[in-house]
Amino acid sequence: MKTYLNNLRIPISVAVLLAGLAWIWLSRVPEGSRSNSLEAAQVGFSAPVFSLTSLDDQNIGLADFKGKPVILNFWASWCPPCKAEMPAFQQASLELANTDLQIIAINATSQDSLNDVRQFIDQYEITFPIPLDLTGSSAKNYLVHSLPTTYFIDKNGIIVDVIIGGPIPLSLLRIQANQLLTD
Repeated sequence: MKTYLNNLRIPISVAVLLAGLAWIWLSRVPEGSRSNSLEAAQVGFSAPVFSLTSLDDQNIGLADFKGKPVILNFWASWCPPCKAEMPAFQQASLELANTDLQIIAINATSQDSLNDVRQFIDQYEITFPIPLDLTGSSAKNYLVHSLPTTYFIDKNGIIVDVIIGGPIPLSLLRIQANQLLTD
């Protein structure tokens, strides 16, 4: 029995070694997905860049607002907290119109219809940019798992705060905007 186990030791060791090497090979990060920048959707990191199109075919990207603070909201027309907080975002946008701060609300269009988005914008009389995330790639890059999710990005493009869920009251938007404008 002892010699039988000794004879199996080498083949088992080789099998374990090969399985380990296969696991390392299969779990590696693909070459094209590596990034040299510190870009992640979390506080203290650069906000992931995006370039999306609006309902009126305007290109809207984070790079368009380089050097300016941004409040970036992800929403959908069917989302009750999104509906509840959108008037506060519109009011904040009007109040901040003469500042460098920009409010952008990315619609999770991969979970919405263009007609519903259009009706939502009309109903809430939204005047700030509404890019459409048709494929869900921006929501994925920002690690959005629930709607609404709002990112507060400073003038250097660094995420300084994230609020998951809502509705966000106007008073909190004012506080966050003031902090972004004074930092």
